[in-house]
Amino acid sequence: MTPLELAEKNVRHMMERDPFSQWMGLDVTIHGPGSVSARMKVRKEMLNGFNVCHGGITFSLADSVLAFASNTHGKISVSIEASIAYPNSVQESDVLIATSHEVSRTEKVGIYRVSITKEDGTPVGDFRGVVYITQKEFPQH
Repeated sequence: MTPLELAEKNVRHMMERDPFSQWMGLDVTIHGPGSVSARMKVRKEMLNGFNVCHGGITFSLADSVLAFASNTHGKISVSIEASIAYPNSVQESDVLIATSHEVSRTEKVGIYRVSITKEDGTPVGDFRGVVYITQKEFPQH
């Protein structure tokens, strides 16, 4: 199995068992090991009291992309730290695209950057995540 095939298999396995990412309506694309993007449309129930997208939705989109990207290599990885900056607001019906970039990966720790933009390229989130890489092989499917 090629690294891309392994990545696709692992992400498909995760997405099938991830009701929250399914609820968000994520459409996930695997570009290769450590490189994943997902797109989603912001719905009314994702808005806060100011009628803009709740920051937790944007964070959750990036967090899901982090999880998918860090688990493409075949070892179970879990988030141990994450932060986000919100440079622009998000409205109902905006389509968001989150794309991961693997900054660094050792045997135990991976560092990832996830940029979140609107479909038109406007930046709406700059996310940094750190994962702990276990020695457990990804579940066989």
